[in-house]
This record gives sequence, structure tokens and C-alpha cells, in this order.
Amino acid sequence: HLGEIGSGTRLSHAFDRQHRSMSEPTTYEIVLRGRAGTRILWPLIDDFVLTQTADGNTQLVGKICDPSHFHGILAHLTSVNAEVISLCPYPIPLGLQTS
Repeated sequence: HLGEIGSGTRLSHAFDRQHRSMSEPTTYEIVLRGRAGTRILWPLIDDFVLTQTADGNTQLVGKICDPSHFHGILAHLTSVNAEVISLCPYPIPLGLQTS
């Protein structure tokens, strides 16, 4: 279903596993399937750098300040039916890299 996070989606977040809270703003990379334009991403333009990748996807890189900011971004992406194919701290930690 469009807008839902698919089974192939890789999620990671900056929550401290012992304290269960974000200790400080963390830079994230969000990759969306396909080419998403500024028209649907306008609420994120001030906080993220938008790049169209060679493989035809859209990459957003920017700081996420706290859990409510994190969930607000996901809510917006869901509301515009954007398909999130990865979401992880940036640069991607070695243990989460694929290839």
C-alpha cells in the first residue's frame, strides 16, 4: 500500500537503548523510492538537503532534533504517499551498510 513502510525498509534511529530518548540532534538519511519533488517535500526543505540519486530515488539528509520531529517527518511522508525505502543515521554506521 502506498505510504506504508514496506517489509524491505531498513529503519534505524538514534534512540539510546538504555535511556530510550534521543540525546542530541542526529543527522539522518532518508531515501524515498522514485523522484519526489519539492512540491510534496516543501515542509522538509529547510531541514534537509534534497538529492535525486542516479538510481532514480530521492535522498534527504538532515538533522532530526527529537522524537516528535522524527514522527512528524514520517507522518508527512506517509500523508503524501512517499515510499520510504531506508531511514538511518548518516553517515550510515558500518553495521547497517548493505553490499
